[in-house]
Amino acid sequence: MAQVTIYGLRSSIEQHRASLSSAIHTAIVATLDYPPEKKFQRFVPLTEDNFIYPEDRGGDYTIIEISMFEGRTEQAKRNLISELFARIEAEAGIDPHSLEITILESPRVNWGIRGVNAADLALNYHVNI
Repeated sequence: MAQVTIYGLRSSIEQHRASLSSAIHTAIVATLDYPPEKKFQRFVPLTEDNFIYPEDRGGDYTIIEISMFEGRTEQAKRNLISELFARIEAEAGIDPHSLEITILESPRVNWGIRGVNAADLALNYHVNI
């Protein structure tokens, strides 16, 4: 399971939403061998007074938080971050300097999905990559 939250200035989110969505999902599918139909994203457009960051990040400064089940290898997470930087720059035109990515992992037992505890779900993909 991967839940993605994308934060940015409203103007940047509105301009880049489709390309960011595609780049992020494609990177997750490619690096984590994730099922393409499992796309969970939330965009949080912020006003300038509610999004404070260093000036050198620019108006396209974007924060991506990925919450997922624990179990991926360090190399898988490195690959994901690298792929996100590359795809977002190529597809959305956002410079890696203006992008921050955080992966948050938790045990499956900490998730409730479709009315059951995620530890009891049969997954159609592997977490230990």
